[in-house]
Amino acid sequence: MNLNLRVWENPWRLMLAVNAAVMIGVFWHKLTLSPYVPYLHLLVDYHFGFTKRALIGAIVSLFTDKVPVWLVFALGSAVWLVTAALFVRLFRQTFGFNREQMPLFVLMAGSPFFLKNFLHTLGHFDIYGCAVAICLLLAPAGSVAFVLCAALASMVLILIHHIHFLMYVPTIAVIVVLRYYLLQGVTLRNAIAGTAAAFAVGLLFLVTQINGTLVVPASEFVAHVQSRMADPLQESLVRHTHAFSYIWYQPLSQEIRDTWDRMPSNLLGVPVFALLIWLHAPLWRYFDNSIQLLASDRHRRIIIASLILVTAAYLVMFAMIFDYSRWISNWAVCLFLILHAVKTLPAFKDAPPISADDRKNVAFGWFVTLIPRVGIVRPF
Repeated sequence: MNLNLRVWENPWRLMLAVNAAVMIGVFWHKLTLSPYVPYLHLLVDYHFGFTKRALIGAIVSLFTDKVPVWLVFALGSAVWLVTAALFVRLFRQTFGFNREQMPLFVLMAGSPFFLKNFLHTLGHFDIYGCAVAICLLLAPAGSVAFVLCAALASMVLILIHHIHFLMYVPTIAVIVVLRYYLLQGVTLRNAIAGTAAAFAVGLLFLVTQINGTLVVPASEFVAHVQSRMADPLQESLVRHTHAFSYIWYQPLSQEIRDTWDRMPSNLLGVPVFALLIWLHAPLWRYFDNSIQLLASDRHRRIIIASLILVTAAYLVMFAMIFDYSRWISNWAVCLFLILHAVKTLPAFKDAPPISADDRKNVAFGWFVTLIPRVGIVRPF
């Protein structure tokens, strides 16, 4: 009886338990699905020279010539667990784990945009950008080495998948600006380092776009990746290596055409995305309060400009590639992470925490908790 009373007095703890159960369900469902594209990503390496999206596959090739399907789930699960642990540590460092901050933790960690959706997209490379951004939020930011490490990490992300240039590199740049340049100040030395770092990252992205496309015949490429399959007799996997091999040949212009051909049907999901964003209203109000209570007007303006920059990068992705559910989910995750960076800046006072007793906030928490994921292309 006392246990039940404590649960109902603090439903946010119950939400954490329900979120854990939902995550287990999402993961179990994911194990029943065939990871066609994620598996193909592990098969592609640098056998034919520099190739986009091939870094992880090239690393895997150093340890095994034959890639089993279960490696997609094993590797993806390991990265997910590391990312989840890093986020818990980050949240503890930024906010702590007292009762007052429980609603904020539930709305972030339990968001269908975040860890639950990363389970649904297990094997895709989005989570690597998130993990790198969290590491940069945890790392010391007192020297120019922080800027250079951020640039190096961004370049690795681009080699993993060039879409990171729009998906997480802008957020990494914002973290560097907020955690290093706004607190340490701009000097000739760190300005040169930052400019050189930005140039190197941009140049690598252009090289990847221009020189990362395969030039060997598609049949030769497919034969190579099939030779790396641990079980080449699985007809569905063999069939899908043919079906998705175009990813490494298709020019950007064709990707844009495909996206705009699908645009009318994909736009039908926008109201659902808007609803999902609105369900995080208490978190967004807390974010706004945190910005308004900063001690510097200049810092506030820079943060608003940074949010516009990150959002603009995602709008470009919306126009180029049609995995809309992934993009909107990662956009929300980027905002979650930027909030942690904002909290490192001087403020007049701390923003009031999200009320754990407000019935509307509790309702928002339950909606966010019970939604298992957002998806990859269309909502759910």
